[in-house]
This record gives sequence, structure tokens and C-alpha cells, in this order.
Amino acid sequence: MLSRFVKLSIVTLISAAIGLSPLSVMAADPVPASAPSAAPAVAPATPAPAAQTEKAAEKKAKKKAKKDKKAEKKAKKKAKKKAKAAQETAAAQQ
Repeated sequence: MLSRFVKLSIVTLISAAIGLSPLSVMAADPVPASAPSAAPAVAPATPAPAAQTEKAAEKKAKKKAKKDKKAEKKAKKKAKKKAKAAQETAAAQQ
């Protein structure tokens, strides 16, 4: 049986290897010096807020639709359960 110290050492080594793996990939495949550096693209300022508000509105609409659908499903399930209980009580009384 491995002691706690050995287990901790193994876990630490594995964590370090996983953490350092992206660095080793970058070191193995350096960016060529002749490649031009990417300049930040200048985006127009006016369409972005409109797009953001549109996306936010879509997101809210989807969320509301999902919530309504869930509530409807829950109501159906409750009604079905109530009908089944009423049917069972009617059958028990006969």
C-alpha cells in the first residue's frame, strides 16, 4: 500500500505535467519570425451595442419561452396526476 506522501508526490507530478504541457507545445512550435504580428481590428462602435441588445433580447425571449414551456409541462403533469387520483378514488368507492 502506498503511503500518503507517495500518493501526494505522484499527484503533484501529474498535476505539474498537465499544467506545463501547453508551455511545452508552445516551445516546440514557435511562431515564425517572418509572420506579421496581428494588428487589432478596428470595429465600428455603433453596431456593437445594437447587436448586444438584440442578443440580450433573444436570450431573454428564449429563457422566457423555456420557463413557460416548463411551467406548462408541470401543469399538465399535475393535472394528469390529479385526474389519476380522482379516478382511483372513484374506483375505490365502487
